[in-house]
Amino acid sequence: MWSSAKRMVRPKIVLFGDSITEQAIRPNGWGVPLANAYSRRADVICRGYGGYTSSWAMFLLPQLFPLDSTEPPIATTIFFGANDAALLGRSSERQHVPIEEFKDNLRTFVLHLKECSPTMQIVIITPPPIYEEGRVAYAISAHGESASRIPERTNEVTGQYADACIEVAKEMCVWYINLWSKVQDTDGWQTKLLRDGLHLTTEGNTLVYEEVIKVLNEAGLSADSMSMDFPHHSKIDYKHPELAFQKND
Repeated sequence: MWSSAKRMVRPKIVLFGDSITEQAIRPNGWGVPLANAYSRRADVICRGYGGYTSSWAMFLLPQLFPLDSTEPPIATTIFFGANDAALLGRSSERQHVPIEEFKDNLRTFVLHLKECSPTMQIVIITPPPIYEEGRVAYAISAHGESASRIPERTNEVTGQYADACIEVAKEMCVWYINLWSKVQDTDGWQTKLLRDGLHLTTEGNTLVYEEVIKVLNEAGLSADSMSMDFPHHSKIDYKHPELAFQKND
């Protein structure tokens, strides 16, 4: 029978980021179809923290990715920058992280993950673009007449943080997804892919899923290439089911 030495341990794919990652496991979120794609092959684990910047997320690294782990993730997505790009002097300035500090934080993330496992596939995802009118409309809907008519983020500055993601990814030789550009390739992206000028609609989540699964496939981690944990039901002899669970030495 299956012994503790032979026990089936599913590989882990970790999604690490801010609210756009936290929302990935909500209905229609991008993490849901990803988990479905790897069903019985790998566990997709969401570690998203709404409102967090890359600087605040630094404190999570030792706990989420302990260096002494015997079963580190086979892949991790790093999805920060949307909050870091908040502008000084505006309503979300407490989240602002200078761009050079942001890049240093990304480097620290990558170095830590590589120390956890040199074979881990790391994917940096840029922040999506900002639809500034949508951000103002959202602020008014949330705070009424007291809301600022000046967006707390701009698409131009967020694009600079997206470029920083790509720069670090190339420098550190890891995968990346230029979501800032991908979203803007779609006509009407402002409302079709973004629901409040920043967070994703169902269609926006689908785009992220498609880009992530494409990169994981290119990285050699396609679900089809992974073993299914424990036998498929069709392989179980109903008269002698124990035979299907005997270990193969």
